[in-house]
Amino acid sequence: MKLYDFGPAANSKRVRMFISEKGIEVPVVELNVRDDAQFKEPFNSMNPFHCVPFLELDDGTVIAESISVCRYLEEIHPEPSFFGRTAEERAIIDMWNRRVELDGFMPALHATRNNVPLFKGRVVPGTRTDLEQLPAMVQRGKEMLDIFLSRLDPQLAVNEFVAGSAISIADITCFFVINMANNFEMEIESKYPNIFRWHNEFSARPSTAS
Repeated sequence: MKLYDFGPAANSKRVRMFISEKGIEVPVVELNVRDDAQFKEPFNSMNPFHCVPFLELDDGTVIAESISVCRYLEEIHPEPSFFGRTAEERAIIDMWNRRVELDGFMPALHATRNNVPLFKGRVVPGTRTDLEQLPAMVQRGKEMLDIFLSRLDPQLAVNEFVAGSAISIADITCFFVINMANNFEMEIESKYPNIFRWHNEFSARPSTAS
């Protein structure tokens, strides 16, 4: 089994943090996606969506998408659990992770890719296109992200972690959402004190350096 990733990429960091929190070891092969390594063989055939990270199993099966990779690793290394042990826990964690991804991660991602010069011609992950970066997408992404933060803050007022009393995959996803919000210098400390508290505490975990 091998994990193909690229160190600076947020989704690669998500999986590496998950692996660190689980206390498992997975061999890593770094692909320099800035130099388009993912479009070259054999990687082009292995993952035609051209995004990192992706996991190659011993039989050659390839699993892409960060959450899918984490789910597979959880299945073969169930403890400590990050996706829940009971039907209720799994549903609640999945609910919060979807909220974080759809309402937080995606707006932040679009704002970033339409703002940072490095992503010119790369606004859609895993592609090289003529789509222009749109300043309006940056502003709308920040506005949507702010709405998400306003909805998340009450949850963290009464819970230590995003999905309840225990750390889960939703916290790992959310950590990178807040990192991106900080990159845009969004006001979090004064507007969303519970998110600010949670992010500071989570940032102290050794896995965040993975």
